[in-house]
Amino acid sequence: MTNVIRLNVPFPRQERGGRLESLVDSFARHRRGSEDVFWLKENAEVLNILECTGERLAPEALEPHRAFHDRIEARLGFFPQYYRFLLSLCLDLEDLGIGGTKGEALAAWVSKQGLAKAELSDLQRAEARRLTLRRGIDALPEDTGLTERLHGFINRSATFAMPNKKAAYELTHIVFYLSEYGRRDPELSKSALESLEFAGLLAYLEQNADLLAEVCVAHRFAGATPSPIWEGWLEGETHRFAAETGPQVNIHDDYHDYLVCNWAMAVAGKDTFRQALSRGRMAFRRAPAVPGPLRAMSECMFHLEDKRSDDWGKMRALVAQRLNADGCEILSEAEASTARFAEFFAGFARCGMIGVAS
Repeated sequence: MTNVIRLNVPFPRQERGGRLESLVDSFARHRRGSEDVFWLKENAEVLNILECTGERLAPEALEPHRAFHDRIEARLGFFPQYYRFLLSLCLDLEDLGIGGTKGEALAAWVSKQGLAKAELSDLQRAEARRLTLRRGIDALPEDTGLTERLHGFINRSATFAMPNKKAAYELTHIVFYLSEYGRRDPELSKSALESLEFAGLLAYLEQNADLLAEVCVAHRFAGATPSPIWEGWLEGETHRFAAETGPQVNIHDDYHDYLVCNWAMAVAGKDTFRQALSRGRMAFRRAPAVPGPLRAMSECMFHLEDKRSDDWGKMRALVAQRLNADGCEILSEAEASTARFAEFFAGFARCGMIGVAS
């Protein structure tokens, strides 16, 4: 049997510390077993958001992780392939207040073993470097070009004017790592800021709260202010989640959306995790949302073939007539959210191959 708690109903009697304690306890003890790699992923995300937003938890709130922290060296020694999750968990637990100084020894071991050198992705190398540098150790001291390669990727704004979620999430995470999660200026170029704006437009047109929340966080970490239209919509979505509780509740849920939406609210200076959360097993459901017009817009442009243009002024009416009323409204909001919509659309239209002989 499950119970549904509507998170848009405030329960003022539950103190903030109690809410966060319930959140940590649910992910640590009641959703998955700690031997499950998805347990590592979920708990690393929860603790990372709490740590980088400056939360300081009461010692008892971290007790669900005590046994894990006590034996984390053995876990890392047997599962070095998960070193980024394990090191992140250890560092965040210690910085949140669990006590101990294992993080430095683990970072040194990761570096000595050369685990970061086994990564094929610059994004993963950047994460590994950022993690070990939290304890003053560079896992990749010989890779002097990594930061420049990351900037090169995010500076190509044309990449982010086309639907490509993998690239968009890599963009946001690069900004997270370059900024040390908001602790330093990531020194983004004008082109990189444009990349974030284009990725945010795609997310808004899709009504993808998860991606848009990450884009807004990345904007804030870069010292920029996201569109009030984007953050206003996210604030509404954040308070429309529901929590299901019960021993058999299905945890194939929207927990990541829930976490990053609250994260976006935190970096915008708004209240977070402000409604009551229950002890025990919880699943988080996003309220049904109106589908965004992104897919219909893309299909419209594709089927126009050589009749399509990258001139938004010429194409707007043609695209709009393919959308329903909700889609037209969302499109109008997206246009109003930026001064660069025409530039975005020029890339979205993908007219570069028109007229090229086959």
